Amino acid sequence: MTERIIKHKILEDLELNTVPFTWNNTVMYGNEGESITAALLANDIRTLREHEKDSQPRGMYCNIGHCSECRVTVNGKKNQRACLTPLLKDMAIEQQMEVPYVVKEGSPYV
Repeated sequence: MTERIIKHKILEDLELNTVPFTWNNTVMYGNEGESITAALLANDIRTLREHEKDSQPRGMYCNIGHCSECRVTVNGKKNQRACLTPLLKDMAIEQQMEVPYVVKEGSPYV
């Protein structure tokens, strides 16, 4: 089942070019070329990773590439922003669990 709006009473119907991809080794389907965040949202995925300090769930925040809350691993490449990365057929997307950089003692992020 999809959360995607494909019929709208004012806008034109959405043309889909549905392709498979995997999220944490689970096969899902999205519209090729849309952002990974859009594909995940359409598949009812809201949590993309956990916060490095307190393990709180993190998802889409700004959705324009500024905040990095949507970091995922795409085809083995870490720290990809899901909001800026277009979905392609057979992409392997995984939740990123490790810290992307070394946090120094005294930092406001510790």
